[in-house]
Amino acid sequence: MFSDQLTEWYKINKRNLPWRETTDPYKIWLSEIILQQTRVDQGMSYYLKFIDHYPTVDDLAAASEQEVLNDWQGLGYYSRARNLHATAKFISHECGGKFPATYDEIIRLKGVGPYTAAAIASFAFKEVKALVDGNVYRILSRYFDISTPIDSTGGKKEFQLLADSLIPKDQPDLHNQAIMEFGSQQCTPVNPDCTSCILNDSCRALINQTVSSRPVKEKKTKVRSRYFYYAVFMENNKICVQKRTQSDIWQHLYEFPLFEADSALSEQELLQHYASTYQLQPEKISGEVKHVLSHQRIITRFVHFSHIPKELSPLAIELTALEKVPLPRLIHRYIEDAELVIA
Repeated sequence: MFSDQLTEWYKINKRNLPWRETTDPYKIWLSEIILQQTRVDQGMSYYLKFIDHYPTVDDLAAASEQEVLNDWQGLGYYSRARNLHATAKFISHECGGKFPATYDEIIRLKGVGPYTAAAIASFAFKEVKALVDGNVYRILSRYFDISTPIDSTGGKKEFQLLADSLIPKDQPDLHNQAIMEFGSQQCTPVNPDCTSCILNDSCRALINQTVSSRPVKEKKTKVRSRYFYYAVFMENNKICVQKRTQSDIWQHLYEFPLFEADSALSEQELLQHYASTYQLQPEKISGEVKHVLSHQRIITRFVHFSHIPKELSPLAIELTALEKVPLPRLIHRYIEDAELVIA
């Protein structure tokens, strides 16, 4: 009954999304990776761009990492793009270009977790695998009025078993699409429209007036602050950039020479730092620019110079070449706002 109601609702209310019109596991995998931590409206253009630039997994494997990171620019969580590229090369070179066809094989791919593996196995191969993500946790915790924390070990197991018990064997793909869409469009995190919900006569949380407190979480993510000071060295239409190679955020992307401090610095402290490091005085120092990631808050100031220190000259590129290197969204947005690129 539960699944039947959801699938009937889905047939009427589903959004027309291109990755729903295919059973090609490559395209489904691509959409699932792009949509991790990304809204559908934002991810759509990236999906269409990747399908256009890399129609097959072999095309994606043949691209350079920099090309892939360039096409990913602006989506954030760049480890997704690196894993995407590495997995494409594995499938192309080790699997003969044939995408793995079972959940147990798919989950071994780099960058693929239980949810993504279940999605590909279900949508592409109709394997009976229940998807469990934020949408599903929310729907099941409300419909059955479950108070077990979804981020606990016991909770994850409980919800997976419940989801597995509800999925029909004859149309697992339709059920999974339906419950995901229902969570996205109807049973929303905040202020769901319970009066128009097709499940309102049997939703235990609605009956018990606990909708707003479901699902339950026991842990809160701690967000730490980091202080980035970027030196924008420009001279003769050239600018200094360097590649981030350490295992950290934005690995393999490019940035301006960075000084990271343990706490916020005053302009006088910045002047002293750059005077002692490069014997240069900045022309201007920007105000603070804040960039929030899932577990980090990056507080940034851009320090502009009209000369390039001799020791940094190997880092200098033509100003117009900035658009050809993959940059973190934080820096890309600042370049646009500051109009640094010369047409």
